[in-house]
Amino acid sequence: MVSRRNFLSGAAALVGAGAVSRVGAASLPELVTMEGAATQAPLLPSNGRPFNPVVTLNGWSLPWRMNNGVKEFHLVAEPVVREFAPGMKANLWGYNGQSPGPTIEVVEGDRVRIFVTNRLPEETSIHWHGQRLPAGMDGVTGLTQPGIPPGKTFVYEFEAKRPGTFMYHPHADEMVQMAMGMMGFWVTHPKNINFMKADRDFVFLLSNYDIDPGSYTPKTSTMLDFNLWAINSRVFPGVDSMNVRQGDRVRIRMGNLTMTNHPFHLHGHEFVVTGTDGGWIRPEARWPEVTMDIGVGQMRAIEFDATDPGDWPFHCHKSHHTMNAMGHNVPTMIGVDQKEAAKKINKLVPDYMAMGERGGSMGGMEMPLPENTLPMMTGEGPFGNIEMGGMFTTVKIRRDQKPGDYKDPGWYKHPAGTVAYEWKGDMPAAPRAPETGRSVPGVELNVRKPQGGHSNH
Repeated sequence: MVSRRNFLSGAAALVGAGAVSRVGAASLPELVTMEGAATQAPLLPSNGRPFNPVVTLNGWSLPWRMNNGVKEFHLVAEPVVREFAPGMKANLWGYNGQSPGPTIEVVEGDRVRIFVTNRLPEETSIHWHGQRLPAGMDGVTGLTQPGIPPGKTFVYEFEAKRPGTFMYHPHADEMVQMAMGMMGFWVTHPKNINFMKADRDFVFLLSNYDIDPGSYTPKTSTMLDFNLWAINSRVFPGVDSMNVRQGDRVRIRMGNLTMTNHPFHLHGHEFVVTGTDGGWIRPEARWPEVTMDIGVGQMRAIEFDATDPGDWPFHCHKSHHTMNAMGHNVPTMIGVDQKEAAKKINKLVPDYMAMGERGGSMGGMEMPLPENTLPMMTGEGPFGNIEMGGMFTTVKIRRDQKPGDYKDPGWYKHPAGTVAYEWKGDMPAAPRAPETGRSVPGVELNVRKPQGGHSNH
């Protein structure tokens, strides 16, 4: 949960000794950090104009203070430790104790002031991705501002001019800083609190990492072969489920700060695409989908009515993006008899297991893992191993979920007769595709014969 104990007001604690004056330190907003990875209940605005708060998966929203009509926030760029899932942690860079940083929520027309303190070993900046603002507030080091040196605090100030879904991330040493997890979500709510109101409004960012098994720090020079694909720097089974009440209007906002696109797919329901980076889509221009591709640097908002109860997967449809700790350049061994090779290898490596002859399923296998890594396909469900990781979570729809209750209801209890089961009786015939040159019972092949009675061998 968010810790408000011992709000830091001294210069030494807040931004480093000598970074600002005592008067300057006292003028900074309260520093709030995240101590745990569980989803925080939405912050109901106690000051400023009202809005319908969002829920950040495995994250939280940043508190603010009002100062003469200006909404003030304080972000601290710093090294953090992030638990990707139970059994694995990583040394990342983030904001206010976590990667991604806290979600910033404001209202259309708010005057916003963000204090950014740099506790990294190099200079940084923040780009407010998608916002309309003065060029000097756009956060591009060397072009629109000098970098924020280590130990210093810069101030960004602008009006949140249009409602929508946005991100923030550095425009300084991007290859390193974004590969280390520096990013955050921004939501500007509409002035009209009833405009496109949703009962559940979830947000998360997509990120990728290359962390060798047994190590703790991402390789920042990787461009293609990432081995962890994450939702808010978490991987399944460590990703929060999205818990809703049957009949709720559900909105899911996603931002893609990885190095590739992600076709996200929802099971059991259709949705409509209601928002892009540029704003809300007019009702007559929306289109229905069950899979929405999100390009690099793009934001998308989708909405649907939660009509059917159950535990419905929501995941990237690129198969290797729903795995953890993936290996690359692994040969396919399907159909290969490894018995003799396994005997010889076992003489050298007694615990060696021949794998892959019948496919890649690892369900039920218990193998020792290197320190600080995760099984490639994992997560236990009510019927056994789910064999999913990475960019995978569930939408849990329940008839009896209490309004405003975000607690995990546990696994869905299926009504009798609604679960697939083994059949032991008679079955209809299963016709097979015809094969060229070979007859199939009940299927007449149309094979051309050579003219003139001669064969063409």
